[in-house]
This record gives sequence, structure tokens and C-alpha cells, in this order.
Amino acid sequence: MDFKSHLEEAWKMMLKHIAALIFLTLAAAAVSVISFGILAPVVLAGYMHAILLLLREDREPKVQDVFSQMGLFLPLLLFGVTVTVLAMIGLALLFLPGVLFLLAASFFCLYMLPLMTDRGLGLLDAIKESYSMVTRDGINDHVIVFILFAGLSAVGGTVLLGSLFTLPLATLFLMSVYQSLAGAEAESPAETAPPTPEPESDTP
Repeated sequence: MDFKSHLEEAWKMMLKHIAALIFLTLAAAAVSVISFGILAPVVLAGYMHAILLLLREDREPKVQDVFSQMGLFLPLLLFGVTVTVLAMIGLALLFLPGVLFLLAASFFCLYMLPLMTDRGLGLLDAIKESYSMVTRDGINDHVIVFILFAGLSAVGGTVLLGSLFTLPLATLFLMSVYQSLAGAEAESPAETAPPTPEPESDTP
């Protein structure tokens, strides 16, 4: 996987649409905080989809895009609650299992949200497909993608207002990788069925 190309594409689009991306990130953060995190998953889905459209169609993100995937509210809320409860149980019993569970869930569901918003997959189908994508070819590449995405996102939290710049960059990078994977799957040749044997002639 060409990580340099994806990072360069993310950086280029970040600079080109810096103002729109900052406003989009501010809106997503504000809605998440005001809703006490209840709307955070569905807002993140809208956020990622807006950035995917930016990469794919050069469509500038709008603040209202954070509300574009509200139809996914219930399944994403259920998913978030389930992951949180299981992680809390793991952290309460033994700290390490809880941390490992969170890391595993985050990694295997790396492409879950774009699969739900872009392909219209249901929650379980999106989880299965995301798992398949990260394990099908070059799992080490996806480990690096996960580390870069999580690292860029986390770095912004250590600096005042830093996430306004690092979160869009991290998401642009992840969506660039997702788009290349989706494009590769679309271009892969379909398996052809074996030819049907011709019936033997009865004539001598």
C-alpha cells in the first residue's frame, strides 16, 4: 500500500478545503458534546461520508453534513453501547483485556462507517465486510493505517484546538485508503462460470 500517496492526497485536500473542514469538525464536536456523546457515532458517520465525497467528487463539506446520516442513529447507538459495556466489563475485571478489546474492535471495524454510508450496508454486514477488508490482503498494511489514523487523531487532542486540523487530516487519509480499496474491488474481474458442455450429437 502506498501510504505516502494517501498522506499526500490527504494533505493536499486538507489545504485546499481548510476552512470548510474546520467548520465541519467544529460542528461535529459541538453536536457530540451537547448531546453528551449520544449523537457522536452518527455524527462521525456523517463526518466521514462528507469527507469521502470531498475526495471522490471534490464536493466541499457543509456543516449540515454532520446530520446527513441520522437514519443510522439506532444501529450505531446500539453498537456504541455494546462496545462500551463490554469494554467496561473488561476494564473492571482485568485492565488489559478491556484495552485489547477496544483496540481489536476499533481495528476490525476500521471501515465500518464508510461501508454503511457509502454502500448502504447494515450494521452486521458492515462489520463483517470491514473485518474481511482488514484481513483479506496485507493485514500489516491495515495495522499501519489504523496506527496512523489513531495517531493523527490522538495528537490533536494534546494541543489546544489541535484536533481541528489533525482529525480532518486523519479522516482524509482513512477515506483515501478506503476509496482505493473500494475502487480495487470494483475493478477486480468477476469470476466467470465454467462453459456449459455442448450436448453430444446422436447422429452416427
